[in-house]
Amino acid sequence: MARRFVVEADGGSRGNPGPAGYGAVVKDAVTGEVLAEAAEFIGHATNNVAEYRGLIAGLYAARDLDPQATVQVRMDSKLVVEQMSGRWKIKHPGMRPLAAEAKEIFPPEAVRYEWIPRARNGHADRLANEAMDAGKRGEQWRPSGVPEPAAAPSVEDTGPTAPAAPPSGWSADLGAPTTFVLLRHGETALTPQKRFSGSGGADPELSGAGRRQAEAAAAALAARGTVQAVVSSPLRRCRETAAAVADRLGLEVRVDEGLRETDFGAWEGLTFAEVKERHPDDLDAWLASDTVGPTGGGESFAEVARRVALSRDKLLARYAGRTVLLVTHVTPVKQLVRLALGAPPETLFRMELSAASVSAVAYYADGNASVRLLNDTSHLR
Repeated sequence: MARRFVVEADGGSRGNPGPAGYGAVVKDAVTGEVLAEAAEFIGHATNNVAEYRGLIAGLYAARDLDPQATVQVRMDSKLVVEQMSGRWKIKHPGMRPLAAEAKEIFPPEAVRYEWIPRARNGHADRLANEAMDAGKRGEQWRPSGVPEPAAAPSVEDTGPTAPAAPPSGWSADLGAPTTFVLLRHGETALTPQKRFSGSGGADPELSGAGRRQAEAAAAALAARGTVQAVVSSPLRRCRETAAAVADRLGLEVRVDEGLRETDFGAWEGLTFAEVKERHPDDLDAWLASDTVGPTGGGESFAEVARRVALSRDKLLARYAGRTVLLVTHVTPVKQLVRLALGAPPETLFRMELSAASVSAVAYYADGNASVRLLNDTSHLR
């Protein structure tokens, strides 16, 4: 018999928009026992974005406990409850991808939504405020009772110690991991000019150099002989790169919309210097927060991360235990690596990713991930 959970979620913004955070708690529907808590400071956002982020976190926490469960969601946000119940239209474009992600976590028939007064949502509200307080201190929220990490003692202080227990997933044979080989597409005419080239502007083809890079990557991957499936971003430069590899391997190319590059809005086709000249304040805000999108309605990095994570989870379920080539772009590759490492958003600006480079991440049955390769360009030399 499927388990029954109650998810209570909330989010808030001190300024609307302003510094924002969310909180969520999962309870046993029968006993009322608290089974999981989640909270996070999400930077500069609106109340509604924070509320949706709380909902998503709560549903993911419930799914981690039992993906077959039925869930009753309780929130004091009339907007979120009515929109997710299908009674109100989702007019704001920034809310639509959040609602779409929430709907994908459980089958629609497994989740019911209920509005509750704010006074009855105190647990989630407290967690959201704890997350915002932590953000104000320059920290991230941690569960109560979990101590701050202490500075590592020196060898002189402690003397020799027994080896530490291995991380989860290393101490037992969990079977073959699912491995994503991440191939960035070959160059287009815009690549050497370092222009913003996302999914919101032109859809350029590979240049002559880019086609040669794609063939070199195809030869190297064929020599490895481990790729069992090929999945590509829908953009032309990726489909052309993927086709070069798939033809060499005798495989078909499956297209996944979630692997497309960031929509850079009004910055599409511009260089960094041109954006800095035309939209200096917007550029500074974008560099300072992963929740801020480019000028003209482009995607924030947080939105891209949610989209990429959703595709990752779908592909992991489809290709469990297999090695899959994902042909995609700079931001999706960096997001997959960042998420595998559990690294903060600013990590995106600290990774180099060349055209036609190969990276790889392995995902294990216990939920752990291992980055095995990053920005390998040896096949291009």
